[in-house]
Amino acid sequence: MKKDFINLDNISREDLKKILFFGKSSKESYLKDIDKKLKFSNKTGVLLFEKPSLRTKLSFFRALNYLGINPIYFDPKEVGMGGREKISDVAKVLSKMSDLVILRTFSQNTIDEFSVNSEVPVINALSDQEHPCQALGDIISILERSSLEIEKIKLTFIGDGNNVATSLAKAFSILGGTFIHSCPEGFEIPDNHLDKINDFNKSSKGKFILERDPIKASENADVIYTDVWASMGQESEELKRKEKFKGYQVNESLLENSNAIFMHDLPAHHGEEISEGLVDHNKSIVFDQAENRIWGQVGIIKYLMNLK
Repeated sequence: MKKDFINLDNISREDLKKILFFGKSSKESYLKDIDKKLKFSNKTGVLLFEKPSLRTKLSFFRALNYLGINPIYFDPKEVGMGGREKISDVAKVLSKMSDLVILRTFSQNTIDEFSVNSEVPVINALSDQEHPCQALGDIISILERSSLEIEKIKLTFIGDGNNVATSLAKAFSILGGTFIHSCPEGFEIPDNHLDKINDFNKSSKGKFILERDPIKASENADVIYTDVWASMGQESEELKRKEKFKGYQVNESLLENSNAIFMHDLPAHHGEEISEGLVDHNKSIVFDQAENRIWGQVGIIKYLMNLK
């Protein structure tokens, strides 16, 4: 049966832990120089991106190359999916010519429609609603820096309830961690995703807390995380959002009064959601976090293609 990774709604705690294990163990083997053998020498992975990318594109190329899968990249102008060609037609063509499709789109609906029409596994490399690959790399980064299991980790996310916040909150709720969201009114994680997060927490004994005050939200946090206030596609709202998010900047003062590590998925707007140069703070793991996108995605691909 074909498996996809387009959101975290239907993934079990056991399977999420399996993906994390695949990613972490692959990184450990790679660093020890004992796992360089190609795994899928005759396989092809197609990357179909509607949005620009640095970390996602590079980390998927690295993950595919590590596994011996041949990456082929298409930029938005080459395919014209949903315009020049129907989404369903593109999905069916790529199913005949590739073994895995990685989509980065403006709309979650595009990924959902593509998945229904695809015979090969589909990975969501970012949509307007979710960024599950980011969440997997983030959790690997947290586990590398902490002696605690996720069940005992308290993460404070300061900022917009966007795709990154949504997927990370879902991952934490599946694994039983504590996720605290601090944002102005009107910028919460959407209700349909919160319902899923609350359902996960009932099973895992995790917690989701909404706390408007970012200082209170950061008390006793193990991780402080933020993201841009206006994501790609929201440029027209940038000035309004800057005004709304005044007081929600993560800065040196917030970190100095905390034992937490600092995370940001990048790109960062220095002087806005973070103070200038905060990515280089001694509590920042931002660049290690970016590197671990490789290993989260190795884990996802191994899981989807049934590689031990």
